[in-house]
Amino acid sequence: MKAIPFILILLLTANTPDDLTDRGREIFDELDQRRKAVKYETSYLSMTIYDSRGRTRTRELKTWSYNDESTTKTLIVFESPADVRGTGLLSLNEDGHEQQQLYLPSLDRIQTIGGSERGDRFMGSDFTYEDLGTQNPDNFSFREMDHTDTQYVIKAFPEIDSEYAYIVFYIDREHYTLDKAEYFNEQDEQYKELVAEDFVEVEPGIRRADQMTMYDLENDRKTVLRWSDRTINEPIPERYFTERQLRRGVQ
Repeated sequence: MKAIPFILILLLTANTPDDLTDRGREIFDELDQRRKAVKYETSYLSMTIYDSRGRTRTRELKTWSYNDESTTKTLIVFESPADVRGTGLLSLNEDGHEQQQLYLPSLDRIQTIGGSERGDRFMGSDFTYEDLGTQNPDNFSFREMDHTDTQYVIKAFPEIDSEYAYIVFYIDREHYTLDKAEYFNEQDEQYKELVAEDFVEVEPGIRRADQMTMYDLENDRKTVLRWSDRTINEPIPERYFTERQLRRGVQ
């Protein structure tokens, strides 16, 4: 039998599935660490919902967030229009345990978002509660990876209850920002897409998108989120991430 050249053995054994899994996890971990590098952030947010006929609805929100190594906390409160003012979403992820609570002022009731509701649209938008939660690297397995000159391309499979069979993440190779995500169902059909744009440097080496658009490819809809007036690393009182503040909304 003819011997296989050593260089060919190296080529055949490079980038095994385990290597791709480990490398995909390392890349996603780095993205997560850069996200957590901003401990406190306060910002204003506009949400514009486009239906299949191009008609729009715009809502104004304010957000507060806190990050450390094991904890992520986010409060989103609607400021306008009047019919949704005071509606709020509190998302808490502590040591891998995530909880989301929605406050509806018209009912004066706090609703805990259960697993079966994570795939529901948030306030009629094309973002679901799952989309607005924490994308913890521990909640995925990474089985395939590719790259271009500018991006890493990672195929990630949720290991918790999810509306998605898998997600393909496109991550900037220089800045480790999420540029795009494609969402697939069990039939290998892509039915949603998230595109991030207009990146700004909020801290040395740390970038944030000022605009994100979620496309509903099945229903020809989209929702555009646009950030403004960011305040970075100015401490936020702990009480902001409580049920009491969720009820109080914007004061």
